[in-house]
Amino acid sequence: MSRAFPEGAVAVFGGSGGIGKGVALEFAKAGTDVAIFYRSKKESAEAAAEEVRKLGRKASIHQADARSYEELEAGFGSAVEAHGRVHSIVWGAGPIVAQVNIADWSLEQFRASMEIEAFGFYYAVRIAIPHFRAKGGGSFVHLGSAGHDWWPHLDGLSVAPKACNESLIKGIAKEEGVHEIRANSVLVGVIDAGQFKVGQQEGYFDAEWERNVKAMLPIKRWGLAEDIGKAAVFLASDDANYVTGQTISVAGGFGV
Repeated sequence: MSRAFPEGAVAVFGGSGGIGKGVALEFAKAGTDVAIFYRSKKESAEAAAEEVRKLGRKASIHQADARSYEELEAGFGSAVEAHGRVHSIVWGAGPIVAQVNIADWSLEQFRASMEIEAFGFYYAVRIAIPHFRAKGGGSFVHLGSAGHDWWPHLDGLSVAPKACNESLIKGIAKEEGVHEIRANSVLVGVIDAGQFKVGQQEGYFDAEWERNVKAMLPIKRWGLAEDIGKAAVFLASDDANYVTGQTISVAGGFGV
């Protein structure tokens, strides 16, 4: 389905991963060009970009470590140079995290999660706001966690930094709305991609875990990357031009 976007491209951070790639493709299907940001998976990023091009949209790839303000700034500048304008940022960058209780987190684990997800997102916000203001507006879409509504056992290293970003989303909405800059969040449930796939392979998302989680879901199946993409597309598009500071949970009813 084609939706209305300003001229330019959406920047998808974490766009080489399973969910990020699905998000990038949904934006292309909806009728906008895509700048894909990656840290180390260049081949995956280029493969995702090629799929975007096959859908008839322009795509570029940009390497940046979310822990480095300088790399994010340079990457964002190269995306603007490639597309003329970046109208939206989708923040989906995040590490594969260990499944452990809070008391058992190492300081290094917590620091890494916060640096990539919370500090990284703020860096991107700080870099993008002047560009958005100069262009008459823009949109931030944060890919958060359904654990924001109901704390999931052992997944705190993913949930905690995203909760920080949920507060920042509301602050951006309040402070930058006067500049037609919007900020919203998609709360991501169990999606058949990314961390979930890794957890299956490593055995900590086993058959018992799956039974227990599905028992809490009104919709008894896992979501797909494209489900997250469709929600992100809506929030970034002109169809949501009067929506800001909000969350949409795409999680099969998790936490209800």
